[in-house]
Amino acid sequence: MSENKTSTVKEPAILQIVPTLNAGGAERSTVEIAAALAREGFTPLAASEGGRMVAELEAAGGEWIRMPVNTKSPLSLYANARRLAQIIQERNIRLVHARSRAPAWSALWATRRTGTPFLTTWHGAYSGENALKRYYNSVMLRGDAVIANSQWTADHIQSVYSVRPKKLVVIPRGIDPAAYDPANVSPDRIARLRAQWNARRDEIVILFPGRLSRRKGQLVLIESLAQISGEFKNLRAVIAGEAARHDDYAAEIERTIERRALTKAVTIAGHVQDMPAAYLASDIVVFTTIEPEGFGRVAAEAAAMERPVIASDLGGTREIVVPGVSGFLVPPGDVGELVDALRRLLVAGVGGRAAMGARGRAYVLANFTLARMTGDTVALYRELLAQHSLG
Repeated sequence: MSENKTSTVKEPAILQIVPTLNAGGAERSTVEIAAALAREGFTPLAASEGGRMVAELEAAGGEWIRMPVNTKSPLSLYANARRLAQIIQERNIRLVHARSRAPAWSALWATRRTGTPFLTTWHGAYSGENALKRYYNSVMLRGDAVIANSQWTADHIQSVYSVRPKKLVVIPRGIDPAAYDPANVSPDRIARLRAQWNARRDEIVILFPGRLSRRKGQLVLIESLAQISGEFKNLRAVIAGEAARHDDYAAEIERTIERRALTKAVTIAGHVQDMPAAYLASDIVVFTTIEPEGFGRVAAEAAAMERPVIASDLGGTREIVVPGVSGFLVPPGDVGELVDALRRLLVAGVGGRAAMGARGRAYVLANFTLARMTGDTVALYRELLAQHSLG
């Protein structure tokens, strides 16, 4: 793994800054943009505390700069700003792109000191329940441009915040059509996962991907399964995601499964590395968050893998799932509506679910591709760089 280098590079460098490089939309976008930058002749750098995706970043042509940016301490933010300013000057960094609020404050101060263009991506629906919180979040609006990862996110920014960004651009997340292509997943990969999940050949698998977090809403699926399992005997729910540290929510999920007598029908799979195969190993994908997602990556990935999706009618996800065409949208936290949507897909049978899945893939390929996302982002970089050189 690479760490800081002090030699000056010839190619103009772009620095992305994100707290960690573990699983998540911001982290995945960091790697994807690094690969695009390398292809375009830039030097892609990423400042982060690190994580399991560092190897992917480096394989994509990026360089990891170890920095303790996963902190909200004012003293640490200031220290990070000083270090960033030094790195910007030493590494020929022409533009800084922050993907999270705390490191964005450090990046803002460093770029103001060095006169470097600065932009952010608004990845989530940050809560703004009070003035102090809104001020903290507003750092994401104080650069030369803001990327909103959905139209919903852009509307949220404009409706909640009085700070108006200089430039607001909607660039949705993108799915790699080759990585998320049913034709490119071998039967062995599918069979391996179903065996790990203890899913019998005759069982219909309902997959719920996402971190084990109360806001993701895994308990809504469990309660729905408890209501419908008597009617459909061959169901298996798979909850795929890692648990948060120092959080008892995973234990609450397990207790609820036991209380609802679902221990033989629910598998808690933990983190799944091979998500394309996981989608194909399932028959229905559920993503019923109880708080809005900025984009809804799970819905886009599942649809790309030709799986019907049931998702909450919230946030950017409603821009991905077309009700009655590629899946269903249900009110957040509504067990009864989720039961109804599950019943409709179960009654539709293999053929009905396959037709809905095919329509979902066509919709994703028309609107949410990786090439479109990376192309639009790099074009924005070039626009800001040109403006800065003229200024």
